Amino acid sequence: MTDRRTELAGNLARVEERIATACAAAGRRRDEVTLIVVTKTYPASDVRLLAELGVRQVAENRDQDAAPKAAECADLPLTWHFVGQLQTNKVRSVAGYAGFVQSVDRARLVTALSREAVRAEREIGCLVQVALDAGSGERGSRGGVAPDRVPALAEEIAGAQGLRLDGVMTVAPLSGSYAGRQRAAFERLMEISSDLRAAYPAANMVSAGMSTDLEDAVAAGATHVRVGTAVLGVRPRLG
Repeated sequence: MTDRRTELAGNLARVEERIATACAAAGRRRDEVTLIVVTKTYPASDVRLLAELGVRQVAENRDQDAAPKAAECADLPLTWHFVGQLQTNKVRSVAGYAGFVQSVDRARLVTALSREAVRAEREIGCLVQVALDAGSGERGSRGGVAPDRVPALAEEIAGAQGLRLDGVMTVAPLSGSYAGRQRAAFERLMEISSDLRAAYPAANMVSAGMSTDLEDAVAAGATHVRVGTAVLGVRPRLG
């Protein structure tokens, strides 16, 4: 356990240095960017070590993994982000532990999240997942709505009980005009965020960038980066 703690501490320090360097290059303050550590496929013991090392924001993408992990770590001062494609039959469980759902991409999901947030007497921060590989009115290959659907979905979230419209999220697309152009993709997300903030000033969260492209996200203006492999190591293959 001591070796694992040392490994995680070293990895966190390297990621911190990358973020700080990217902020300096972009003329931004370091405190403008929040690190979210994506702990998917890793055990609760790693989450505990991360908490000891000062991590406060963690993310998961599958409820069947996240729910028991969140329960085991319920005594820790953590905020859990759900970042995967969320099926409505998992919403009740997710609403019990997630402080944020970053992958909101359809009205039906908004309705389900609102109902369960109210039932649990919680407020859940929601991000509209933007699919930059999707055509008008379509969904992306990895979830998300096309940019032209963002205003309508944001309005749904803003009017839903138990939910708080906090901003936008994207994953750098693997296909379409932004494939291989992470900086351009994140700059487009910032344009969408700017339009959203004109209508909802408090919805200022922009979640973009992962282990391989966090510098591009910081340069574009992201407020949150989601880093897994660079902190926890190469993920074990799922059987």
